[in-house]
Formats: sequence, structure tokens, C-alpha cells
Amino acid sequence: MTFKIGLHIPSFTYPGTVEDIFPQVAAQAKAAEASGFDALTVMDHFYQLPALGKPEEPMLEAYTLLGALASTTSRLKLATLVTGNTYRNPALLAKVVTTLDVVSGGRAFLGIGAGWYELEHAALGFEFGTFTDRFERLAEAFEIIAPMLRGERPSFDGKWYRAKEALNEPRLRDDLPIMLGGSGEQKTFRLAAKYADHLNIVGTSPGELPRKLDVLAERCAEIGRDPATLATSTMICVGVSEDGERARQSQREHFAKLGVDLDALSPEERAAQTAGHFVGTPQEVAEGIKSQILSAGVGGVTVVLFGGHEPGIVELAGATLAPLFS
Repeated sequence: MTFKIGLHIPSFTYPGTVEDIFPQVAAQAKAAEASGFDALTVMDHFYQLPALGKPEEPMLEAYTLLGALASTTSRLKLATLVTGNTYRNPALLAKVVTTLDVVSGGRAFLGIGAGWYELEHAALGFEFGTFTDRFERLAEAFEIIAPMLRGERPSFDGKWYRAKEALNEPRLRDDLPIMLGGSGEQKTFRLAAKYADHLNIVGTSPGELPRKLDVLAERCAEIGRDPATLATSTMICVGVSEDGERARQSQREHFAKLGVDLDALSPEERAAQTAGHFVGTPQEVAEGIKSQILSAGVGGVTVVLFGGHEPGIVELAGATLAPLFS
């Protein structure tokens, strides 16, 4: 299992100045490590995502940030959730994540996906292409990345990528894990069954998880893989406070920033907007995750915290979640 409880930090819009951003990220990482989380992930984006804020909000480059966090932590596993394959040559990406593994003392894993945020590609000059193009590129990338992570020297001449006896030294190990992120049952799940050690199922409501896991098992069966060898997790949003009210207010503030008044929505609209959200007291959050996520058979969670940069929130979340996975 790559991880059971991961803290995902997708936003760097914090109080203070630019100089205050990294100290607040590092503080969250240290708190996560001390309170039961076993992994920390960040987004591989250059602009903020529409579901989280405006494009011009602060966004740090992922691998530079992870390298810095490797020096402020000692136990947390470190990765992106997930690297956009379109942003880097695959041989370079293998080198980057292996270097992170070396500098962190063997705590890196490669999170990767096909890439999807068209605005970034257009603005920064990355080739976007079609949906089919991006998955063709991802499949080719695996032919180079996977063997490089395992100490082999791959040669490959494909439609999108080429490599000739690609060398990747130094390495601490030949089993650096690969985590694929996505929820597509045809392309993503097939690639996960073939190449990945871990699948993070994103963009899926809790009620869909049992069926997703059944489909994943089918994809593994198609190539003769035991699905028990493919770890799984899903991304959830958590708001927790001792009385539950501050957590619910943080959730309201998040939606208000996006122009949505949660209290004005119908019950059906609110349920749709907050699928995968677990907000309230520690007991309410723990019971919800246990009944909706763990009972579905998913092995781990990556957690986005409402108000995660506020003092004490990461620690309370860790204390709430850790007993579920002990």
C-alpha cells in the first residue's frame, strides 16, 4: 500500500505575503506527519483550478515544493496528485521523481495522469491535443518511465516519445511505486491494471465506488492480475472541528468564494455539490468515512481539508482519521 491517509494540499491562498506561503505549507506537512497521516501530495498545476479559485491565485511548482518538503519532514511519503504527463518528457519525469526519492530517503512515489487543464496548456505552450492523444501519450510514457524506475535502460521509438538506452542513476531502489489518478473505466483503469501499484479514484461520488472497484477488478482480470496487488484510494474533502460548526462554516466559506450559497440550495442541489464531503464533529466525520468509503472496499483516502492552514485543523483531522486505518 502506497499510503492509507494522505493530506492533499491544493491551494496556497493563505493570509500574509508570498514569503509566508512556504512556511504555512511546511507547518501543515509537519503537523500531518505528527498526527497520523502517512503521505502528503500536492497538485501538479501552474494555475489554480476553477473548482478551487481563480487562475491567478498562488500556485507553486510541484516538484520544487516536494523537494523542499523532503527537508522539513522525515516520514511522510511525497508525491503529486497527480503529475500531468503532458508537462514533462517521460525520461525527465523518471529522473525528477527518482531524485525526489533520493533526497527524501526513499519516500517518493510517482503520481501521474493524462493531463486535462486546457487553459494551462494554451497559456504556457504545452501541447494539449485530443483526449485520445493524451492517453496515447500516457501509454507511451509508461513504456519509458516504468523501466527507468526499475533500473532498466529502455529504448523506445513511438509516435510521441523516443528514448535510447535511457539511464537513471542514482536510485535508492528498483520498486519506486507508480500511482495513476483518474476514474475512467476504459483507459485509466486499463493503464492502472497494467502499470500501476496504486490507483487514486478521483471525481467519483462515494456511492459509485463499489461499482468502480468491480470494474477495476475486471480490468485486472483481463490481463491476469490479482486486483489485491493494486492498492486503491479516493479523494475526499474534510471539515472537522470539535463542535462541528466551525467546520461547516469553513465549507460555506469555500463555496461562497466560488459564488455558491450552500444554504440557498435545495437538498438535492446541496447533496450534488457536497458529494464526497465529510464535515462536522470528529465523530460525524469518522462515521461518514467509515460507512461511505471504507465499507466500499477502498483502501485509503487523500484528504483536502477545509481551513487546513488554520492552526490545529491538520492535527484534529489526523486524530479523527488515524483510528480508522489502524
